[in-house]
Amino acid sequence: MLAEAYDFKDESEALYNLIKPLSEAEYDKVTLFRDWTINDVLQHLHYFNYVADLTLSDEDAFVQTYTELKGLQEKSGSLVEATDEMLKGLKGIALRDAWHDYYHSMADRFYAADPKQRLKWVGPSMSARSSISARLMETWSHAQEIYDLLGTERQNEDRIKSIAVMGINTFGWTFKNREEPIPENVPHVRLKAPSGAIWEWNDNNSADLIEGDAAEFCQVVTQTRNIADTSLKVTGEIATRWMAVAQCFAGPARTPPAAGTRHA
Repeated sequence: MLAEAYDFKDESEALYNLIKPLSEAEYDKVTLFRDWTINDVLQHLHYFNYVADLTLSDEDAFVQTYTELKGLQEKSGSLVEATDEMLKGLKGIALRDAWHDYYHSMADRFYAADPKQRLKWVGPSMSARSSISARLMETWSHAQEIYDLLGTERQNEDRIKSIAVMGINTFGWTFKNREEPIPENVPHVRLKAPSGAIWEWNDNNSADLIEGDAAEFCQVVTQTRNIADTSLKVTGEIATRWMAVAQCFAGPARTPPAAGTRHA
């Protein structure tokens, strides 16, 4: 059974409860993430939940649907416009409710899946566990711009550990994706979880160290915060370079937000 599936559902539910009181017009409010509106964020989450769910049951349908999205994106030059067209303009409260109903049933399907089942994706294939963990990461990271926009302090739970693990596991990917040599020594990471527990990785490296709040580490590896806007303590050349460009998500190399631009 995949416990991460219900972590994904719980994280989605936290975002749902945040936006549930919003009026129809408030979904057009613009966030600090590439000028995406709340509607844009929800469309992105809902559509990619759908295509990730397709990989579990119908890979051919996934390929067809994703190929159609990419064709629309190439035509318009905008992922936001392409996603809106794929969802036939679904927005506002209707979008919120469709997203809410879908992630509940999707979580049940992933919970019952074989964690090691290989699933096709836009890049390399991944396990079912990695797939639903990626949906948790996307939901958590994109929710941050909405928390920031609404001025709401976020209450994190230990389910973010899956995101921290993705950050750790994509250390090499971050450098490879930027066509930089992958350092041999992975920094020691010591984080304090929301519950107060201590999470540690790579404790054989004393020269490079990252320590501090787990949620802030997750913000850095998902590029929702610049390292300068956190209280993380970073020691060593490798650790410093990693935290400057860390990227735990697929796609071309992205530049983290400039210091101060996503700080709330």
